[in-house]
Amino acid sequence: MRTKQDILDSILTQGMLPLFYHKSEEVSVEVTRTLYKAGIRVIEYTNRGEAALENFKALKRLQQEELPDLILGIGTVKTAQQANDYVDAGADFLISPIISAEVAAVAAKHDLMWVPGCMTPTEIHNAQQFGAMLIKIFPANILGQAFVSSIRELFPGQLFMPTGGVELEHENISGWFHAGVCAVGMGSKLITKNVLEYKEYDQLYKDTLQALQIVQSAR
Repeated sequence: MRTKQDILDSILTQGMLPLFYHKSEEVSVEVTRTLYKAGIRVIEYTNRGEAALENFKALKRLQQEELPDLILGIGTVKTAQQANDYVDAGADFLISPIISAEVAAVAAKHDLMWVPGCMTPTEIHNAQQFGAMLIKIFPANILGQAFVSSIRELFPGQLFMPTGGVELEHENISGWFHAGVCAVGMGSKLITKNVLEYKEYDQLYKDTLQALQIVQSAR
């Protein structure tokens, strides 16, 4: 059984957290396989469509049957019902775009890491009151790197991860790390529409290797 600290350490070591959703179970499985093949060991699947829960269950089967050292979390969790559904499905951690006391309570009850999304100092403070070990800066492309630089000294020791618009470019990623984040969330700039629609898994494999190399050199 992985602890919250184990999962956090895995995200910190990886330095990036790929996140995606697709309505097709087959595509979701193949994207996960490809990410894993490229060296990814922590993934966030997002609760952004009607098929999300069933697809997540399929990914859990894949994890158990083929990828035993994969850590699989669920994102876009906004209610206690959603949190409980995914806990029952075996989620290793929970991520929210908001601060939700009821989601935080579900995570605490099951001793799971919960990562809330924040965009103001007040929200960051509130997230800390709920025990957030890692805080998602969201939407990152709106807030920008200067936001992290300007507030990080207000919250010494707090770990931040930007999500939303992080570019697959050395200058962008290194800028985030220079601003003070511990990892970056990589969504549609890594797992692009073309990858999902046209099943460009070879391209995803190459881009993921590149992303991991950029992260390692940027830190």
